[in-house]
Amino acid sequence: MITILKPGFLSTIQDLGRYGYQKYGVVVGGAMDQVSHRLANLLVGNDENKPAIEITLMGPELQFEQDSLIAICGGSLSPTIDQTPIPNWKPILVKKGSLLKFGQVQKGCRAYLAVAGGFSIPAIMGSKSTYLRAHIGGFQGRPLRAGDQLLLDRPRENTLKVIKDLQKKTNNRPFIKMNWSISPECIPNFNVNPVVRIMKGCQYDLFTKNAKYQLFHEPFTITVQSDRMGYRLQGPVLALERPKEMTSEAVTFGTIQVPADGNPIILMADHQTTGGYPTIGQIATVDLPVVAQTKPGDFLQFKEITHEAAQKLFLKREYDLNQIKLGISQKFS
Repeated sequence: MITILKPGFLSTIQDLGRYGYQKYGVVVGGAMDQVSHRLANLLVGNDENKPAIEITLMGPELQFEQDSLIAICGGSLSPTIDQTPIPNWKPILVKKGSLLKFGQVQKGCRAYLAVAGGFSIPAIMGSKSTYLRAHIGGFQGRPLRAGDQLLLDRPRENTLKVIKDLQKKTNNRPFIKMNWSISPECIPNFNVNPVVRIMKGCQYDLFTKNAKYQLFHEPFTITVQSDRMGYRLQGPVLALERPKEMTSEAVTFGTIQVPADGNPIILMADHQTTGGYPTIGQIATVDLPVVAQTKPGDFLQFKEITHEAAQKLFLKREYDLNQIKLGISQKFS
């Protein structure tokens, strides 16, 4: 069990999403940065879809009520255990009674804390993700609060063997790190003010020549009116050639819509199921984690990519993740 002493800015339970219900108006949701979420779970011997804690900007303070194998991936939020800094991207055995805290944001803005076995909470419509607007999923459908106690499921047998071996080596220390981690070459690069690759949207041709030029040549700033549903951007006004009445159509994570004021909105993990604004672009799937790790005040620069090239990048990423998965599985065998 883990006790929440301080909740941080926004800490929620997330898995990879709630699929199959968009036709009923239920959003997919799930982790904003799915790559970091998946890797954190793999590092502790879990299935990739196990629920983890998504930590945003200012992290929580957690007390471990039992020995637990953890991994933190994603943004660097200066984690410490009993005031000793610990790394991301590495499995760590935390001893009972130890205190995990987070400090200053160094890079990115979202970290994912996975625990061997995962969190023991009920699934709603096949997912344990928290959907805040509907108050469903996760821990009582809400962000974590001080005093919450999270129960853990039993880890796999091969993971339990690893935990028992580590327990013998702690020598009364509050934690012990594994002697391996994810290679730096495989860790996502969360650059500040990134260049994000996008494909032209369904209504791209309805925009003015100037708007099309500005989309790929001017920066856009992420505003404070941004959340898990959408990132509102500020920059050059993207105008249509003429007003257009739109019929609502399907949208997805990374769709870039442009409302009447000309300021684009990037739809994020908790996006609505349909949208009625013109779509000027669609972010390549491989760059969604990059966008998820940006925060208000950062700016984005868009670069055009073809659908074919985006698919190839996605397949390459999935191949690389599968290779990491195979390598980690050998550590738990």
